[in-house]
Amino acid sequence: MRISSKGDYGLRALFDLAQRYGEGPIQSEAIAGRQGIPVNYLNQLLITLRRAGLVESLRGPQGGHLLARSPETITLLEALTVLEGSILPAEGGRDDLQPTEPLDRALIDEVWSELRATIERRLASITLDDLCQRKRSRDGAVMYYI
Repeated sequence: MRISSKGDYGLRALFDLAQRYGEGPIQSEAIAGRQGIPVNYLNQLLITLRRAGLVESLRGPQGGHLLARSPETITLLEALTVLEGSILPAEGGRDDLQPTEPLDRALIDEVWSELRATIERRLASITLDDLCQRKRSRDGAVMYYI
């Protein structure tokens, strides 16, 4: 499994919006600046996320972007599926290559299927709110010594 810049940047943008949930629309330039994402690329990702119903966009001087639903209801699996498509392909191997041992292919395909299910289960168990809580707990764990 490999997450492209599209998945990474899109997830960072959603996380940024989740941290500011309830504060009103956030302009893409602000998200791009905080997250280190090229603003033109971010705007393309936000269109994808809006079409999928994860983000709402408002036009005008007070416009910007905000989560369409609460951070507790958006899982990493949902976000990455929108941005990347299927996490692992349904078929583990190439169709044009037939092994001389059909059982070998079946066993390997079974492993790919188990791996996909494990990854999807884990990603489905983590919400944007979970990420926000992790950040808050790490922010509070900073110790200053004099």
